[in-house]
Amino acid sequence: LATTDHHSSSSDKEKIDQLQEELLRTQLKYQRMLERLEKENKELRKVVLQKDDKGIHQRKVKKSLIDMYSEVLDILSDYDANYNTQDHLPRVVVVGDQSSGKTSVLEMIAQARIFPRGSGEMMTRSPVKVTLSEGPHHVAMFKDSGREFDLTKEDDLAALRREIELRMRKSVKEGQTVSSETISLNVKGPGIPRMVLVDLPGVISTVTAGMASDTKETIFKMSKAYMQNPNAIILCIQDGSVDAERSIVTDLVSQMDPHGKRTIFVLTKVDLAEKNLASPSRIQQIVEGKLFPMKALGYFAVVTGKGNSGESIDSIKDYEEDFFQNSRLLRDGRLKPHQVTTKNLSLAVSDCFWKMVRESVEQQADVFKASRFNLETEWKNNYPRLRELDRNELYEKAKNEILDEVISLSQVTPQHWESILQKKLWERVSTHVIENIYLPAAQTMDSGTFNTTVDIKLKQWTDKQLPHKALEVAWETLQEEFARFMAEYKGKDQDDIFDKLKEAVKEESIKRHKWNERAMDSLRVIQHNALEDRSITDKPQWDAAIQFMEETLHSRLKDTESVIRDMVGPDWKQRWLNWKNRTPEQHIRNETKNELERLLKLHDDHTAYLANDEVTTVRKNLEGRGVEVDPVLIKDTWHQLYRRHFLQNALSHCNLCKRGFYYYQRHFVDSELECNDVVLFWRIQRMLVITANTLRQQLTNTEVRRLEKNVKEVLDDFGEDMERKTHLITGRRVQLAEDLSKTRLRHKHFYFFLESRNTGTFSVFQYLVIRNVKCHIDS
Repeated sequence: LATTDHHSSSSDKEKIDQLQEELLRTQLKYQRMLERLEKENKELRKVVLQKDDKGIHQRKVKKSLIDMYSEVLDILSDYDANYNTQDHLPRVVVVGDQSSGKTSVLEMIAQARIFPRGSGEMMTRSPVKVTLSEGPHHVAMFKDSGREFDLTKEDDLAALRREIELRMRKSVKEGQTVSSETISLNVKGPGIPRMVLVDLPGVISTVTAGMASDTKETIFKMSKAYMQNPNAIILCIQDGSVDAERSIVTDLVSQMDPHGKRTIFVLTKVDLAEKNLASPSRIQQIVEGKLFPMKALGYFAVVTGKGNSGESIDSIKDYEEDFFQNSRLLRDGRLKPHQVTTKNLSLAVSDCFWKMVRESVEQQADVFKASRFNLETEWKNNYPRLRELDRNELYEKAKNEILDEVISLSQVTPQHWESILQKKLWERVSTHVIENIYLPAAQTMDSGTFNTTVDIKLKQWTDKQLPHKALEVAWETLQEEFARFMAEYKGKDQDDIFDKLKEAVKEESIKRHKWNERAMDSLRVIQHNALEDRSITDKPQWDAAIQFMEETLHSRLKDTESVIRDMVGPDWKQRWLNWKNRTPEQHIRNETKNELERLLKLHDDHTAYLANDEVTTVRKNLEGRGVEVDPVLIKDTWHQLYRRHFLQNALSHCNLCKRGFYYYQRHFVDSELECNDVVLFWRIQRMLVITANTLRQQLTNTEVRRLEKNVKEVLDDFGEDMERKTHLITGRRVQLAEDLSKTRLRHKHFYFFLESRNTGTFSVFQYLVIRNVKCHIDS
């Protein structure tokens, strides 16, 4: 019986082994059949997609569902984080230790060697979002570029790798090793599974030479940020050729997805692992999730080549297929057929991805719908009569208004320019003319000395100061007119939200504007010739000069009387009616004034200066009345009193000169009336008119156009500087309009995506694929 039982158990074991071998052969047979069918279907899909197609660059392929979904992810990438929308949409996040084979797995899925390589060097320096979709041609394209790279041509592949590496290095800030800036790449081709993957920099355990000190923490932080999305599928890549205990990424993934509900584990370089490991059961433990505490939805083992960067994708596929067909890991049942090859991996990841999309995208669309409603309600309640213009639209509106205001400068009449230039120039130089030219010359009381002094001082003034002052006035006038037009435009229908921007544009334009200094030499000659001329041709010119002189002297007399009033304090009327009192100093000033006025009455033709003996006499007279006074105070008070006295006499003389044009024509020969001061004011007045005319011509012919050009350049520069625009056009209204614009755009993309997804229709190639598979199964 024992012998019989022994033979029976041996026979049963042999039968079980035979059944297992037969089952494995059947599995491999169907695996090869499926691969053959997929290859045929790939060719079939390619034929269907290329039907009536004129070439890669001549026909625009209609957007697929995955392309639309990728656009949704792109437009969410800069959305306000407060809405928590971006992190809730699915994408496949590829993480792994450095040099674990992440890039190779991605390339096998994309069916092209698209990523740059380096021996032991960190090559992935920023996240790369790869959108995979089916298309008639195997091509790649960046999100922000119109160039297509033909992935069947080695030159285009090399160019694509260089471009990716260039973009990565460009995104990395100075002093850093990695960047969080995402590079978006679309890859299309026949038979490529539809999904969105994000390749992240490899996790490192040690910062090596040449890396920034915070590189390890930055990569950890970046990886966590992507993996903490509750709908992200984590594709965890581990190098099978090294000890599993050395892996860092598995612990990180376990923290982010402790229950393994959205993690797919991939063991790479299984060929090296089988060769190096003494115990094949260790690989079995890894792919069954028993070696370390990391749970996953599925476990896969892949081979991604022999380590030669020049290998083609087809040769790697052949090598992978041959390896697993002959591998004792599969033959001994340690690995299941559905767990091996990158083909099975990509199918599983794609299936998991679309399942996540179906479960989450409608929920996120509802979030956007609610956000849109809330924002629209807030706008309706706060800005019911305003259009919803975002920052860029507001900037364009402000830009047009500013350009209109600058153009309006060219419509200013010549009369207005000359009037304001003449007025401002006189305001700027009048003090110098009166204090440094007229008064010193007039107080000499001699006509010959007066004319000589005036000529010398006018020549010095023209050579050194006058042209500079004139150009300063012209430049300031241009600025003020520019600002005035802005203010007047604002008074009509201007939005105060543009104030900050307009002020910045005005300041920057003025800062850039350089006045043509070559005009100064010609202006000096013109002014010198104008001041040299003494020939008043007619009575109206004479009367105009007298009027100009009277207005100027009246203004100076008024200022002088105001100074004297401040010196002596309130008079008796103000003291009685307004209850005001003089200070002790004002009392002394008033007593000094009264004493000096008596002196002036006695000597009406007194000179401008008070002699020392006269100062002593005034001081003693004041001391006799009990007023102690300082000689400096006496001279200071005298200066103002004499000035008033002189100006009053000059005005009387001016009145007499109204009938002096006849004597002027005879050069004041045999006449007691001399009006050389009127001639001086005529010369000054004529210089002002000629200077204003010259400056007006320069303004209208040259400077206004140059300012307009500067404003356009500043507006163009500001328009390209988003940070500056954000600073200059700001406020809740702007932010609300921005949010509304973005939310509507995103909701629109969600709507189109959902509509396309919910139609439930198959494309032609999908129908043919199903029919082709069914025919094979039936046969």
